[in-house]
Parts: sequence; structure tokens; C-alpha cells
Amino acid sequence: MNIMISKPYLTSLVLAVCWFILGFTPAISKDVTSFRQQIAPLLLENCLACHGPKRAEGGYRVDSFESLQKAGDSGLPPLGTPDLEANELLRRLNTSDHSERMPAESEPLSPDQIGIVRKWISEGAAFDGEKHSDPLFKVIPPVNYPPPAVSYALPVPITSMVFSPDGSQLITGGHYELLVWNVADGSVVRRITNLDERTYALAWSSTGTHLAAGGGSPGKLGEVRWIDYASGQVQATFARSYDVVLDLAMRPNKNELAVASADSTIRLFDLTTMSERKLIASHADWVTAVSWSDDGTKLASASRDKTAKICEAESGDLIASYPGHAAAVRGISILPESKQVVSVGADGKLQRWDIEGAKKVAEAGIGLDGFRIVQGSGFVLVPSADKALHRIDLSNNSNAQVMKGHSEWVLSCAHHAGSMRYASGSLNGEVKIWNATDGALVHAWVAKP
Repeated sequence: MNIMISKPYLTSLVLAVCWFILGFTPAISKDVTSFRQQIAPLLLENCLACHGPKRAEGGYRVDSFESLQKAGDSGLPPLGTPDLEANELLRRLNTSDHSERMPAESEPLSPDQIGIVRKWISEGAAFDGEKHSDPLFKVIPPVNYPPPAVSYALPVPITSMVFSPDGSQLITGGHYELLVWNVADGSVVRRITNLDERTYALAWSSTGTHLAAGGGSPGKLGEVRWIDYASGQVQATFARSYDVVLDLAMRPNKNELAVASADSTIRLFDLTTMSERKLIASHADWVTAVSWSDDGTKLASASRDKTAKICEAESGDLIASYPGHAAAVRGISILPESKQVVSVGADGKLQRWDIEGAKKVAEAGIGLDGFRIVQGSGFVLVPSADKALHRIDLSNNSNAQVMKGHSEWVLSCAHHAGSMRYASGSLNGEVKIWNATDGALVHAWVAKP
């Protein structure tokens, strides 16, 4: 028996098979409310702080479409009735009873925002992502950030900085952008846009052609943006999470990036595929800094949980945990030969310790809180809350140079060996360039376009 199949039916069948094989989700009509683009961002912005994986008020979570559908302690299914007026989620958004109205700790949603939720529910509360269990940060498409202000009303804290490979430029984090400065005179060379609200970490690719920028919005979103430096274009967005990226480290001899986040994790990403290779969850609080050994076999991490740790690079297995800091640890570096580590934090001390046995061998005072460490040949640089940049000589663990002149906490620093220059950036936006030979001030400006 011959079965005749119409051409339109055959076309639909082929498309359906393609969607199934390739894992595509058919686009929702423009007239239908999109969970990915309209509902999920509302939940992330207004609800996640109280109803997320770390804090679930009333036993209710909204951090994925799957959890959104599950009842909290009340036992009432949030999306369980077609009657809009009796729908529990809508009722909580609309009620005038402050003890029940959501969001509970901020202003109520606007009528327009509630209208979007109402329309989505009336249309069947459809999901247009890939997996119901995916967290919101995976469901929401990467955003195009707003253009930065032409001129800043106030400078922003300098939480990240790196020299360009040739040392002629200094790149600092701005507000929704990176600012590229001429080291010789402090003028703005260009502005790289479409970045997170705040950039906390920068790392060059091994080729010096691409720049990884890690940042985000605290408690809402963290991510890494991969930038083609020549064009200034963002070519990829990855390492997305529910909290900001605090540090980045490029693995020597391998196209891999370590990403430290305020969600207490370290994730290792293969930059060839932009895919996560390993998740390391050995810390109990923010991971504030990461550093590779010179041979790329070990990874060091610092955390707000008052510990510093060493992991084996391939497996992620814990090798050593150093408990010698009495406060949050904010900077770390594995020294040459991969036998010792230096770490610094809120206890005002740079501590040097052996990986084997995790025992302290020396320390150097830096006055107040120390931040992210930058290593040079035979020394490390430590920015400090005492408003200075410290150069610690590793041959004798002494505070060899103290570069003063900032009027606020020094949060970040950079070193360019070829031009013999250091740079430091402070809480109030001051940038200073120092001569590495004698620590003399060369140039200074405020990072305020």
C-alpha cells in the first residue's frame, strides 16, 4: 500500500526531527510572553534574594522553572489554577496585605510588571528554555548592557587592572565598560563597552589577543565576557552564576581559565569550547582569588572563609588547606618551584607557607587589609587598605618598598616587567604609575572620563 504524504506535512516532520536531534527549542511567537526574556529576569531581579538556593523564605524557591512550580510551606501550588484571581503567585504579587505581599523586602512590582506575569499565566505559563531544572542565569539570554555615561559624575573604585602586553596601555574596570588609558599621560585611549556593571577581574589570553573580564551584579548575576582586544567586541559570555565573579587566572601551557566566584565555587573552563571542565567546591564562602603554579599542575585559592587551599589541577582534588589567617583571605600566589605559597587578607599580614604540611615559614606586615597579590621576579606586590602598594622581597620576606600617595584603600595593582612599571588603583578611583626600580611616582590620574 502506498501512503501519500503531503509536502507541508513532510516539511513539519523534518523540522520536528531536527529540533529533537539538535536540542532546539522552537521560538515562541512574538505575541506570546517569553519566560526566558520576560519572566525569568523579573524573578532574578525581584525575587531571588529571598527565594533562592541559599535562602528560601516560606520554603519557596524561584531559582528555576521547576522550583517555581512547587508549593512552599503553604502547600498551595503557585501556578496550580487556571483561575487568575485565585492563582497563588498572582495573589501574592497583588495583595495589599504587607505580611503576604511579594517581594516582601522591597517595593511591589509595578502594574506593568504584574501585567506581564498575569499574561504569561493566562497563556498557560509556558517554558521556552531547554531544561525545566536549569537555573535562571542559564535560562536568561546574555544581555546587551546599556552604554556607559559619556562622563562620570563620580569615579568608580578600581577593582581590576592590567597592563597591555606591550606596557603602553593600562586597562581598568569602569561602569558597564573597560577604560583603556595611555600610561604615558593618563589620557583615555578608548572605551570597551557591553560589560557588566562592575568588573572585578581581568586576565589576558596566552596569545595576548583576548581579554577575559569577570564581574556582575552582587547577589544577582556573575559572568565572564571574552573580548577581542583589537576590536573591543565581546565574542562570548560564559561562567554565568548567581553571584559575581571575583577573580580569574589563565592556566599556563593550557587554554583553560579558572573562575573564582562569590557563590563559593571555582570553575575551570576550556576556552576552546567555552565549556566548563571542572567544578571545585572546597570553600565555604566567597572565593576571592585564584592562582596557578608555573607548571599549571596546581591551583591555589583564597576565601572569605579564612582559609587558603591548594588543589590538583586536573582532578580538582584538595592537596592542602592553610588555616593560618585569622580573617578573610583575599590574595594568593604559588611561588616558583611550586613548593610554597604566599597569601594575604584582612589580618594585615602576608603569610608564606609550605604546601606540604600547610605550615607557615614566614610573614611580613602590610599594615591593614591586603588584597589581590601580583607576582614578579623575586617579589610580590600587595595593594593594601593602608593606602599604599607594598613590594615584598621574597629573598628575605621583607617589606622592601612601600609606595604611598593614595588617599583611599588601594584595591588592585599590576606589573609590567618590560617597561619596569607598577600600577595601583584605589577605592576612590585614583590610578598611579610607579617606577619599579626605586618606587618613585611617575604619573597619576583619576579614572573618571
